[in-house]
Amino acid sequence: DITLVIPAKNESESLPKVLNELSNYDIKKIVVIPPDDIKTRDSIKDFDCKILPQKGIGFGNALIQGISQVETKYFCIFNADGSFNPKYLEKLIDKLNSNIDFVFCSRYEDGGGSDDDTILTYVGNKFFTTFCNLLFNLNLTDVLFTYVMGSTKAFKDLDMKYNDFSFCVELPIKAKKKNYSLANLASFERSRIAGVKKVNEFKDGFLILISILRLLFYKKWEKKIALITGITGQDGSYLAELLLKKNYIVHGLIRKS
Repeated sequence: DITLVIPAKNESESLPKVLNELSNYDIKKIVVIPPDDIKTRDSIKDFDCKILPQKGIGFGNALIQGISQVETKYFCIFNADGSFNPKYLEKLIDKLNSNIDFVFCSRYEDGGGSDDDTILTYVGNKFFTTFCNLLFNLNLTDVLFTYVMGSTKAFKDLDMKYNDFSFCVELPIKAKKKNYSLANLASFERSRIAGVKKVNEFKDGFLILISILRLLFYKKWEKKIALITGITGQDGSYLAELLLKKNYIVHGLIRKS
């Protein structure tokens, strides 16, 4: 009861090999591709997967669009470049079945590792992981690694907004704020099959830092505001209680007697 969501851009060499490896697993697949990337789309036309033309721009945008179309109990973010090993899928599902809402694969847990990490990406990831853990008490060990599986229902409750690589930190931070449970799972990152990385360490690192600070300080940005007239009445008080549970900021008016 799981769907893989695969964002793909200029991955015509890698993606067919990834889908061929995944054909050994009884699992649904959604691939999100920019509409002008005809080469990648044509390279997988004979595979059993649902192809979505991306409506916006960016890594996060592709994932938000893809996961919004998931109908199974669980979703899993899966890279199109061959760096994610599907052998961890069963372990991820086992974690979720033990009352965990989101499981984050980690290259830095005992038993994990990477063939793709550089000194720069290693230091940057350690910095952002430590920073997020200190500010939000995430207890994660690899916050920028997006091999993530989780509850589809819980994800759709997060109201994800970020279209770029800031998605990586927005997901665990918003999940933690909503009191969803998070867990780590050791995994090994393989080298990409072909192509080049889409991440710009400095540009995307700066955007991620700004996003973390925004999620920390601009709490009202995440919440909707409701004004209830007659809030002390039976209907008004019931509505206020309902909206507070849905994370609204509630203001009420009362009539002087």
